[in-house]
Amino acid sequence: MEDLSHKTIHKEKIRTAIVEAARQLLEKEGWENVSIRKIAERIGYSLPMVYTHFENKEAIQKEFVKQGFNLLTDHIVTQTALETEPAQQLIALSAAYFDFSFSHACYYRLMFGLGIPSCQQVNEIGEIKRFTSTIFEVLRKLVPAATDERIFLKFHTLWSVLHGLASISMVNMTGAADTLQKQVLLDAVKGFIKNIND
Repeated sequence: MEDLSHKTIHKEKIRTAIVEAARQLLEKEGWENVSIRKIAERIGYSLPMVYTHFENKEAIQKEFVKQGFNLLTDHIVTQTALETEPAQQLIALSAAYFDFSFSHACYYRLMFGLGIPSCQQVNEIGEIKRFTSTIFEVLRKLVPAATDERIFLKFHTLWSVLHGLASISMVNMTGAADTLQKQVLLDAVKGFIKNIND
């Protein structure tokens, strides 16, 4: 039993080392230049050892997506908990999302490399489902009488606004949003809240 536990811990350490090496390469060279061979060289393991843990580069990307959505959701939950009014929670949520796109730009690019995840991806990946559920919860507080279909529509509208603004900002992205970018975000979210019942 103890030997099995040791093996599990060792396996998890290798997996963590692979993901960390991929993250370092990602930040230094960009995702297009990350390869299984470079990862293996960086951690001092053979190619077969890396393939034992991740069948290909896409599997590593999926792990980044999971980690990224967990980080994003944790950040959103922390910020919305500081507010009590639903409208202020939505503003805090939006600001947290926007802040994450700057402070974790590498994760964000991989999470949304192909646009907003599909409904199927949301249902298949628990970390994305947790993120969407967190936003649904805040929207439900803001418009408690709305139907599920209405909340679903408003969720996609809000996510499109946030992702669109984050993507535009990525063209000239620095370490944090500038004053104008923050004002544009606030203006867009306040407009969304004002028209949420339309």
